[in-house]
Amino acid sequence: MSLTLDEVHRIAVLARIEVSDEQALATQAQLNDIFALIGEMQAVDTAAVEPMSHARDLTMRLREDVVTEHDQRELFQSIAPRVDDGLYLVPKVIE
Repeated sequence: MSLTLDEVHRIAVLARIEVSDEQALATQAQLNDIFALIGEMQAVDTAAVEPMSHARDLTMRLREDVVTEHDQRELFQSIAPRVDDGLYLVPKVIE
């Protein structure tokens, strides 16, 4: 697929941008190069390629899920301006 100069001008009108004939020619060449690259990529047989979540075969190093800090909730709530039933109360900011 390749774009004509008229199609480039039509796209510019739809995008509400002003392009000169020189800019349209340069844009046409760039877009046609992009379409050619897409065509090459679509021609590659990927039927035997398994989907993967990352380009490299990586495994996440996970840490053990253990509590490392002691509970300081009472301490933090004792210095809060307003607390009710274990919840922090804040001023209403949206009316």
